[in-house]
Amino acid sequence: MKILLATQNQGKVRELQELLVDEGIEVLSLLDIPDWEDVEENGVTFADNASLKAREAVRRTGLIALADDSGLEVDALNGAPGVYSARYAGEPKDDERNNDKLLHLLETIPEEKRTARFRCALVMVTPFGEEYLTEGAVEGRILTGCRGADGFGYDPVFYLPEFARTMAELTLTEKNTLSHRAQAFRKVIPMLRNLKT
Repeated sequence: MKILLATQNQGKVRELQELLVDEGIEVLSLLDIPDWEDVEENGVTFADNASLKAREAVRRTGLIALADDSGLEVDALNGAPGVYSARYAGEPKDDERNNDKLLHLLETIPEEKRTARFRCALVMVTPFGEEYLTEGAVEGRILTGCRGADGFGYDPVFYLPEFARTMAELTLTEKNTLSHRAQAFRKVIPMLRNLKT
Protein backbone atom coordinates (compact mmCIF):
# COMPACT_ATOMS: atom_id res chain seq x y z
CA MET A 1 0.00 0.00 0.00
CA LYS A 2 1.26 3.47 -0.90
CA ILE A 3 0.26 6.69 0.79
CA LEU A 4 1.32 10.26 0.15
CA LEU A 5 2.47 12.53 2.93
CA ALA A 6 1.84 15.96 1.44
CA THR A 7 5.12 17.57 2.43
CA GLN A 8 8.57 18.23 1.03
CA ASN A 9 10.03 18.07 4.54
CA GLN A 10 12.14 14.92 4.76
CA GLY A 11 12.18 15.17 8.55
CA LYS A 12 8.41 14.63 8.64
CA VAL A 13 8.67 11.77 6.15
CA ARG A 14 11.30 10.01 8.30
CA GLU A 15 9.12 10.39 11.39
CA LEU A 16 6.13 8.76 9.68
CA GLN A 17 8.22 6.01 8.05
CA GLU A 18 9.65 5.13 11.46
CA LEU A 19 6.14 4.74 12.88
CA LEU A 20 4.95 2.65 9.91
CA VAL A 21 8.03 0.42 9.64
CA ASP A 22 6.08 -2.78 10.46
CA GLU A 23 2.86 -1.86 8.66
CA GLY A 24 3.81 -2.65 5.04
CA ILE A 25 2.94 0.90 3.99
CA GLU A 26 5.19 2.87 1.63
CA VAL A 27 5.31 6.60 2.32
CA LEU A 28 5.77 8.92 -0.66
CA SER A 29 6.28 12.66 -0.35
CA LEU A 30 5.70 15.64 -2.62
CA LEU A 31 9.32 15.24 -3.75
CA ASP A 32 8.08 12.12 -5.57
CA ILE A 33 5.41 14.10 -7.45
CA PRO A 34 6.70 15.86 -10.59
CA ASP A 35 5.90 19.56 -11.00
CA TRP A 36 4.13 19.87 -7.66
CA GLU A 37 2.92 23.39 -6.97
CA ASP A 38 2.49 24.43 -3.35
CA VAL A 39 -1.04 24.83 -2.05
CA GLU A 40 -1.78 28.24 -0.61
CA GLU A 41 -2.19 27.74 3.13
CA ASN A 42 -4.77 30.41 3.83
CA GLY A 43 -6.73 28.61 6.54
CA VAL A 44 -7.21 30.18 9.95
CA THR A 45 -6.42 26.96 11.86
CA PHE A 46 -3.88 24.16 11.56
CA ALA A 47 -6.72 21.78 10.62
CA ASP A 48 -7.88 24.10 7.81
CA ASN A 49 -4.42 24.17 6.24
CA ALA A 50 -3.88 20.42 6.62
CA SER A 51 -7.20 19.75 4.92
CA LEU A 52 -6.39 22.05 1.99
CA LYS A 53 -3.10 20.23 1.37
CA ALA A 54 -4.50 16.71 1.76
CA ARG A 55 -7.46 17.33 -0.57
CA GLU A 56 -5.21 18.73 -3.28
CA ALA A 57 -2.76 15.83 -2.92
CA VAL A 58 -5.57 13.30 -3.41
CA ARG A 59 -6.91 15.24 -6.38
CA ARG A 60 -3.48 15.31 -8.02
CA THR A 61 -2.41 11.72 -7.31
CA GLY A 62 -5.41 9.52 -6.52
CA LEU A 63 -3.52 8.18 -3.49
CA ILE A 64 -4.59 8.24 0.14
CA ALA A 65 -3.05 11.51 1.31
CA LEU A 66 -2.01 12.75 4.70
CA ALA A 67 -1.13 16.35 5.39
CA ASP A 68 -0.24 18.03 8.61
CA ASP A 69 -0.06 21.59 9.64
CA SER A 70 1.76 22.20 12.82
CA GLY A 71 3.45 24.97 14.61
CA LEU A 72 4.49 26.65 17.77
CA GLU A 73 2.19 28.56 20.09
CA VAL A 74 3.96 30.84 22.58
CA ASP A 75 1.81 32.08 25.45
CA ALA A 76 3.75 35.34 25.93
CA LEU A 77 3.09 36.13 22.24
CA ASN A 78 -0.65 35.42 22.46
CA GLY A 79 -0.28 32.12 20.63
CA ALA A 80 2.05 33.36 17.89
CA PRO A 81 3.58 32.28 15.61
CA GLY A 82 0.75 29.71 15.33
CA VAL A 83 -0.33 29.00 11.75
CA TYR A 84 2.44 31.33 10.55
CA SER A 85 5.20 29.25 12.20
CA ALA A 86 6.93 28.13 8.99
CA ARG A 87 7.13 31.65 7.55
CA TYR A 88 7.36 33.63 10.78
CA ALA A 89 10.37 35.64 9.58
CA GLY A 90 9.00 36.00 6.03
CA GLU A 91 9.70 34.37 2.70
CA PRO A 92 11.51 32.25 1.84
CA LYS A 93 10.84 30.17 4.95
CA ASP A 94 13.99 29.65 6.97
CA ASP A 95 14.30 27.85 10.32
CA GLU A 96 17.27 29.88 11.52
CA ARG A 97 15.65 33.24 10.80
CA ASN A 98 12.40 32.08 12.42
CA ASN A 99 14.25 31.07 15.59
CA ASP A 100 16.20 34.33 15.63
CA LYS A 101 12.97 36.37 15.37
CA LEU A 102 11.31 34.34 18.12
CA LEU A 103 14.26 34.68 20.49
CA HIS A 104 14.48 38.40 19.82
CA LEU A 105 10.78 38.91 20.62
CA LEU A 106 11.16 36.97 23.88
CA GLU A 107 14.40 38.68 25.03
CA THR A 108 12.73 40.48 27.94
CA ILE A 109 10.36 37.66 28.92
CA PRO A 110 11.38 35.81 32.12
CA GLU A 111 11.86 32.03 32.06
CA GLU A 112 8.63 31.20 33.91
CA LYS A 113 6.59 33.08 31.29
CA ARG A 114 8.20 31.45 28.25
CA THR A 115 5.69 28.59 28.16
CA ALA A 116 4.76 27.22 24.75
CA ARG A 117 3.45 24.20 22.95
CA PHE A 118 3.90 22.46 19.66
CA ARG A 119 0.50 21.67 18.12
CA CYS A 120 -0.25 19.45 15.12
CA ALA A 121 -3.38 18.79 13.09
CA LEU A 122 -3.16 15.84 10.69
CA VAL A 123 -5.79 15.27 8.02
CA MET A 124 -6.11 12.08 6.00
CA VAL A 125 -8.23 12.11 2.85
CA THR A 126 -9.04 9.03 0.77
CA PRO A 127 -9.73 8.94 -2.97
CA PHE A 128 -13.36 8.26 -2.02
CA GLY A 129 -13.68 11.61 -0.24
CA GLU A 130 -13.48 10.34 3.32
CA GLU A 131 -11.68 12.79 5.61
CA TYR A 132 -10.24 12.18 9.06
CA LEU A 133 -8.61 14.55 11.55
CA THR A 134 -6.20 13.67 14.34
CA GLU A 135 -4.33 16.08 16.61
CA GLY A 136 -1.43 16.19 19.04
CA ALA A 137 0.24 18.70 21.34
CA VAL A 138 3.31 18.80 23.57
CA GLU A 139 4.04 21.38 26.25
CA GLY A 140 7.40 23.01 26.94
CA ARG A 141 9.10 26.37 27.09
CA ILE A 142 11.34 28.50 24.92
CA LEU A 143 15.02 28.79 25.81
CA THR A 144 17.15 31.90 25.27
CA GLY A 145 19.28 30.15 22.63
CA CYS A 146 19.49 27.06 20.43
CA ARG A 147 20.57 23.64 21.69
CA GLY A 148 20.90 20.38 19.77
CA ALA A 149 21.68 19.35 16.22
CA ASP A 150 18.78 17.02 15.43
CA GLY A 151 15.25 17.95 14.51
CA PHE A 152 14.15 20.97 12.51
CA GLY A 153 12.07 24.11 12.83
CA TYR A 154 11.80 25.35 16.40
CA ASP A 155 13.14 22.09 17.90
CA PRO A 156 16.47 23.67 19.05
CA VAL A 157 14.73 26.32 21.20
CA PHE A 158 11.85 24.15 22.51
CA TYR A 159 12.82 22.79 25.94
CA LEU A 160 11.11 19.79 27.53
CA PRO A 161 11.52 20.08 31.33
CA GLU A 162 10.76 16.40 31.98
CA PHE A 163 13.64 15.37 29.68
CA ALA A 164 15.94 18.30 30.56
CA ARG A 165 16.63 18.56 26.82
CA THR A 166 15.36 20.39 23.78
CA MET A 167 13.40 18.63 21.07
CA ALA A 168 16.56 18.88 18.92
CA GLU A 169 18.54 16.94 21.54
CA LEU A 170 16.23 13.92 21.43
CA THR A 171 16.86 10.87 19.26
CA LEU A 172 14.32 10.18 16.53
CA THR A 173 12.99 7.26 18.58
CA GLU A 174 12.55 9.48 21.66
CA LYS A 175 10.92 12.20 19.58
CA ASN A 176 8.52 9.66 18.11
CA THR A 177 7.30 8.74 21.59
CA LEU A 178 6.17 12.24 22.51
CA SER A 179 6.14 14.82 19.71
CA HIS A 180 2.94 16.55 18.68
CA ARG A 181 3.30 15.17 15.15
CA ALA A 182 4.03 11.65 16.39
CA GLN A 183 0.90 11.78 18.55
CA ALA A 184 -1.21 12.72 15.54
CA PHE A 185 0.56 10.18 13.29
CA ARG A 186 0.04 7.36 15.82
CA LYS A 187 -3.69 8.10 15.99
CA VAL A 188 -4.01 7.69 12.21
CA ILE A 189 -2.28 4.27 12.05
CA PRO A 190 -5.41 2.25 12.98
CA MET A 191 -7.31 4.11 10.25
CA LEU A 192 -4.63 3.17 7.71
CA ARG A 193 -4.79 -0.46 8.83
CA ASN A 194 -8.55 -0.47 8.22
CA LEU A 195 -8.06 0.96 4.74
CA LYS A 196 -5.60 -1.84 3.90
CA THR A 197 -8.20 -4.54 4.52
